[in-house]
Amino acid sequence: MKRRNTQQRKVILDILRSTDIHPTADWIYERARQYIPNISLGTVYRNLKILRDEGLILELSDGKQSRFDGRIDEHFHFKCSNCNSIYDVDTEEAVRINEEILQKEGYQVHSYDITFTGICPKCNGSQN
Repeated sequence: MKRRNTQQRKVILDILRSTDIHPTADWIYERARQYIPNISLGTVYRNLKILRDEGLILELSDGKQSRFDGRIDEHFHFKCSNCNSIYDVDTEEAVRINEEILQKEGYQVHSYDITFTGICPKCNGSQN
C-alpha cells in the first residue's frame, strides 16, 4: 500500500535534507513547528519512522538516542565522543573494503554502515 505524501512528512524531509548535523527528533520537531505550529512530537516520530522505512532517510542509533540523516547514499560517519556531534566522512579512502576476500568467505556485500568514534577537530583544537 502506497502512503500519501503529507505536508508534515514533506516538511520533515526538507528539514533533514537541509542540514548535515544529523539531528535528533526533538531538534527536527522544533524546526517543524516553525512551518506547522500545531505539529506534535508524536507526528514527527511517526513520520521519521515512515521516511526511514521507505529508505528516504537514515536512522543512526547508538542504543541511547537516535539521530537522523537526510543523506541516503553510502557514506561513513564520525561521532565525537566529547561533544556527541556526528559528521559525514566523504572520503572512500577512509576504509577500503576488499569484497574479493569477503566473497571468498561466502559473504555478499550489498551495503555498509561504518561509524568512526573519537574526538572531532573542533574539540581537539585543530579546527581552523
